[in-house]
Amino acid sequence: MEADAAEITDVLTTKKPKHKGKHDKPKPWDEDPHIDRWNIEKFDPSWNQGGMLDVSSFSTLFPKYREKYLTDAWPMVKSALKEFGIDCELNKNEGSMTVKTTIKTRDPYIIVKARDLIKLLSRSVPAPQAVKILNDDMSCDIIKIGNMIHNKERFVKRRQNLVGPNSSTLKALELLTGCYILVQGNTVAAMGSFKGLKQVRRIVEDCIQNKMHPVYHIKILMMKKELEKDPALKNENWDRFLPKYKKKTVKQKKVKSKKKKQDTPFPPPQQPSMEDVQLETGEYFLSDKKKQAKKWHEKQEKQLEKTAENKRKREAAFVPPKELIKQDPITYADDNKDVAAMAISLKRKAKEFGKQKSSDNVNPEDYIAISGEQPHKKKKSNRN
Repeated sequence: MEADAAEITDVLTTKKPKHKGKHDKPKPWDEDPHIDRWNIEKFDPSWNQGGMLDVSSFSTLFPKYREKYLTDAWPMVKSALKEFGIDCELNKNEGSMTVKTTIKTRDPYIIVKARDLIKLLSRSVPAPQAVKILNDDMSCDIIKIGNMIHNKERFVKRRQNLVGPNSSTLKALELLTGCYILVQGNTVAAMGSFKGLKQVRRIVEDCIQNKMHPVYHIKILMMKKELEKDPALKNENWDRFLPKYKKKTVKQKKVKSKKKKQDTPFPPPQQPSMEDVQLETGEYFLSDKKKQAKKWHEKQEKQLEKTAENKRKREAAFVPPKELIKQDPITYADDNKDVAAMAISLKRKAKEFGKQKSSDNVNPEDYIAISGEQPHKKKKSNRN
């Protein structure tokens, strides 16, 4: 019994993977290393000899200032689309361009390419450049940057950072990504490979949203180009080689929050009218002549005050500074006499202090009698 239970558990654990559909099975060419899945093969008309079953069409509007250019370049656009069996129409009254398939159309995806062509023409891309979108290895991306930031001044400044001085930043990005880039109004039109378009979109969004300056992206792309040349680093992570830029946060001024007034159900007190004020001051009962005379006197008083203040300001520039008072020679001599007298008194005190010090330094041996020696007697002098 135990052996049978073990066999049942083994069968349950080793179940075969279920396939959802009948054709959902691994194919032999899925793991073939010789097949390049990123390679885009050129369309062959023999793949679709029957043509299109229905008519597909796309139309787009263009601005008024593009009308003259499109009128001149339309024959070239028409001839380029005719090779692929696409019909195009320029309507000047409505300001629109239309493309649609015909009986001669064989490539089913070419109508989408034609739609991208008229979009690029409406976004000010030159016609010779826009026609290149019809190639199989060329794609386009129109990035809308107008709604990324609401402040107009910041938007213009960041858009200029993307272009750079003399379009130097834009040219560098075109060389590194392999894409054609055109900044026009509120959009950025790009043409190139899928990989390049992905890089361009990230660079444009980071620039407009102020996440990273395009110059730093250029440095990173240059380093990636150098790392691609080394076959040893082909399958390794490049993060340790690439520079990491941190966004510096600038201190912004704090917005002072206004104190909200307390909502009360009672209305504010009514302000007194002009008539009420005149009644309080007694001016209401004065005649017109007296009112005019009072206004004139008030005006004269204000003028006098203003003129006096202006005069005081003008005269302040001519007020001489206070001079230093020199001492009289008599007082200077008296001061010198006092100093001399003080010096003499100090000298006298110093002499007295010296005499006192010398009297203190007395040798006691002079006053002690030595044993064995008789004291000398003074001779009496006989005075006649």
